[in-house]
Amino acid sequence: MRGVLNILISAITVYAVILLLVFLFQARLVYFPEVGRALVATPRAVGLDFEEVRLAADGATLHGWWVPATAARGAVLVLHGNAGNISHRLEYLTMFNRLGYATLIVDYRGYGRSSGTPSEDGTYRDGEAAWRHLIEARKLQPQDIVLFGESLGGGVATWLALQHPLRALVLASTFTSAPDLGAQVYPWLPVRWLARIEYKNLERIPRITAPVLIAHSKGDDIIPFSHGQALFGAAREPKQFLEMRGGHNDGFIFMREEWVREVGAFLERAEKR
Repeated sequence: MRGVLNILISAITVYAVILLLVFLFQARLVYFPEVGRALVATPRAVGLDFEEVRLAADGATLHGWWVPATAARGAVLVLHGNAGNISHRLEYLTMFNRLGYATLIVDYRGYGRSSGTPSEDGTYRDGEAAWRHLIEARKLQPQDIVLFGESLGGGVATWLALQHPLRALVLASTFTSAPDLGAQVYPWLPVRWLARIEYKNLERIPRITAPVLIAHSKGDDIIPFSHGQALFGAAREPKQFLEMRGGHNDGFIFMREEWVREVGAFLERAEKR
């Protein structure tokens, strides 16, 4: 009996230590700036001219690229996922350039060549700095700007969409909230009690008045398809759902021509709205 009690006490102690570590270091479970930190290419590798951009964001210096388009129909602010950097998203730049849009893509603090350490509030401030650059330096009007949020970037995009008017919002492979996703990934942990990083997309999206496109794959192996469905269900009209194929890291909009056409048609309708 005493042996069983000792085992139980040891198990509880280990579990408590795990909970403490998750609470203190959960940012390391959400942000992966060290994965592919080095830039592997520039937009010139896909035939695009670009301009290096450096932005100040609350003590951090952000690195990004401005990719112009001939007779641009507007500009897309690309907010990428939680791993890699802007050099791993060249295909998005190509896609939006083909659709007639200039693009601004920026690495969050701590990613790529941006300084600082990532955090939820920090990513919001980074998104705001990028938005200000489009308005102040590029002289764009809010109705000229499309927000594109990929995975984690969807959390930054929904936050920005509540701060400013815009032409349209596109969310690709985005979760309803960080605690919702964490509870599915770690069902043996009380994630909702521990979570300090939230990205409340499902709570925000009903208040977004811009046209919304939700793109998600049934085969997404990291963020379940149900998250995309829930976001779409909560969004206001006008809205559109684009069902993709492939896993989280290979089911990208630019992978199929028919998906690109759907995005293009959506943006055209938003432009004329």
